Amino acid sequence: MRLRRRHDSPAARLAGYFGRGLLVFVPTVGTLYTVWLVLSYLDGAIGFPIPGLGLVLTLLLIVLIGFLLSNVIGQAALDAFENAIKSLPVVSLLYTSLKDLLGAFVGDKKSFDRPAMVALDPEGKIKVFGFVTCERFDDVRLKDMCAIYLPQAYNFAGNILIVPKASVEMVDADPAQFMAFIVSGGVSAMGGAKTHYEESTASLGTRS
Repeated sequence: MRLRRRHDSPAARLAGYFGRGLLVFVPTVGTLYTVWLVLSYLDGAIGFPIPGLGLVLTLLLIVLIGFLLSNVIGQAALDAFENAIKSLPVVSLLYTSLKDLLGAFVGDKKSFDRPAMVALDPEGKIKVFGFVTCERFDDVRLKDMCAIYLPQAYNFAGNILIVPKASVEMVDADPAQFMAFIVSGGVSAMGGAKTHYEESTASLGTRS
């Protein structure tokens, strides 16, 4: 157990209290303020004076759209809508980019669900964390390569590396914790993560 130092001055203790309080105050206020902004925007868009009604109606609308798209008729309507979107160059790029980005986290075809690490030096002593997002390319020159996405800490950006499959090791970690660990600069805990999968599951191409 950690013992309190006897010779801490009142100013040092006050600074310690301030630091601990700041670590709770700033993320709490930031989170509540962001939620308030979203709720205010949705309530203003709906036009009803009841607080929170905009969020409820938005969630119901999303569920309703998902329900309508779960049958053949709904899927056909979606295909027709997306074909019409494709005829608009700028709109098509925006729509496709947003859909692919969101689909990487939710839905049946998640892309960021294969945590991995790749060596940056020939000796394999320096490695970076990322997600394997593509294992097959049409170009024969990329037959033994794969794409790994490297999120950046404290940023929404990232980089794509095309690397040999042999240089990639899968990491036994929960994808959400893995992403949080990278984005937080290694501060967020990644509980229970092993260095790599066992040999039977470590190689790429074993995914069904």
